[in-house]
Amino acid sequence: MHKKFRFLGPTLSCACLCLFVAITGCARRESAVQSGNRDQVLHRGIGSEVSDLDPQLAANIAEGDIASALFEGLVAEDPVDLHPVPGVAESWEISADQLTYQFHLRAGARWSNGVPVTAQDFVESWRRILTPSLGATNADLLHLLQGAEAFHRGLTKDFNSVGVTALDPHTLRVRLEHPAPYFLSLLTNPAWLPVPVPTIAASGPASERGNPWTKPATFVGNGPFTLKSWEPNRRIIVEKSPTYWDAAHVRLSAINFYPIDSVDTEERAFRSGQLHVTYVLPFSKVDTYRRESPQLLRTDPYLDTYFLRLNLLRPPLGDVRVRRALAQAIDRAAIVEKILHGGQHPATALTPPGLPGYTAPTGLAVNFDAARRLLADAGFPGGKGLPPVELLYNTSENHRTLAEALQEMWRRELGLDVRLVNQEFKVVLTERRTGNFQILLSDWVGDYLDASTFLDLWRSDSSNNHTTWTSTAYDSLLFAAARTPDAAERARQLQQAEALMLADAPIIPLYYNTHVFLLQPSVKGWHPTLLDHHPYKHVWLEE
Repeated sequence: MHKKFRFLGPTLSCACLCLFVAITGCARRESAVQSGNRDQVLHRGIGSEVSDLDPQLAANIAEGDIASALFEGLVAEDPVDLHPVPGVAESWEISADQLTYQFHLRAGARWSNGVPVTAQDFVESWRRILTPSLGATNADLLHLLQGAEAFHRGLTKDFNSVGVTALDPHTLRVRLEHPAPYFLSLLTNPAWLPVPVPTIAASGPASERGNPWTKPATFVGNGPFTLKSWEPNRRIIVEKSPTYWDAAHVRLSAINFYPIDSVDTEERAFRSGQLHVTYVLPFSKVDTYRRESPQLLRTDPYLDTYFLRLNLLRPPLGDVRVRRALAQAIDRAAIVEKILHGGQHPATALTPPGLPGYTAPTGLAVNFDAARRLLADAGFPGGKGLPPVELLYNTSENHRTLAEALQEMWRRELGLDVRLVNQEFKVVLTERRTGNFQILLSDWVGDYLDASTFLDLWRSDSSNNHTTWTSTAYDSLLFAAARTPDAAERARQLQQAEALMLADAPIIPLYYNTHVFLLQPSVKGWHPTLLDHHPYKHVWLEE
């Protein structure tokens, strides 16, 4: 999800310890996994605590993952390969120019309060996320709608100029700014999901953050599950929704999501039978599971790249020579081979391999001598005269190991004094949004299978840029590529844009990730997918 960070969590905090005791206290009797298998209750770790269950404000993978259980968009995903299948819309037509989509909503679609889901609900939902006062991080995903960007930027207050119209309660017409072959897949992103605007308005201003409508007492969704309880820093429970149009085919009775910050604590919870699925696995445990319990270890392909964001407003990172020196002083192969152990691959570009019709250009590879010359040219020979540099990461045993490796490489090869700063997940998101960092450990998981899902991040107007880097040439290439019908020419324009960005180094790619986690054999219907999506209506448990 989009936007999309598989942030890993802190070392064992008091909250984590209480959670671990709570979920392991019954281990002497029947474990959560054993009772869950019998009662169709899935227990899943989700990393850090979520900030909100409002899908339009989802800013990380965990929030998007929970949103996929609580809400459903016009289209849904096939559980095996994620190709678009009917969701709230039972059918649709696409015009010959691929600019107009007409969706036919199923009559049986209901909100969890029993009210029908209508085409107007989608109009009002998309109006809400595009309203500037909401400050939705991923609202720019809807700029694909005709006129949406102008409304979102406040250039017009007339939402009738945006390309979405409810022709009747069950017919929605959507007009795009330009053809987008990935549009149907994009509709499963949390930003495009419908929200119950009348319910939200009853709890406060609908287009402002902080509205408490997602609390269990007032929550309304339209997905296969509905919210039962939310105990912050402990557990979120969703239960099968009786009003969901396809409830007869939902086999899980409930899902318990656990925000276990510590990856070590999460692994112990899995080992003691309290979790069916972990969020990740400590780097140090991968080889052990591969050797001793391979049936529990999953290393799935994943459309995810780890990289560093550099804040160009924080000296000395405004100097491209310093940025390039940092990039060329990182031995990515050593990180992959000696630290990660999960089938990851070194990355010098941002877009991962395997995207249809696209091959990324080669970026700045490791070259210690060149890195030292660049730093000297910038006036800091051997790092002399360069103030300490801060590397921010969200607290995690895994992330600390990675940050320490970068710290040592830069010290050894460039003579830099790198200070590691770790903060809890929510704080890192705030620091990122406000630009209060020098270097930030980051990752990005694609929203759909196209290079633009990675390259659009670095447009001058992207709300996910956070580096302050801007390039008119880069923006122009992306604009042209989006409107180029010839696939080969479009790929060439995207490659030019990515090469330009990599040469300017506002980011430093580190590695192409895999999803390394633990899964109980009793979990069925959990297929490896590039986006790591697992539609819960197709998951079940066996004793």
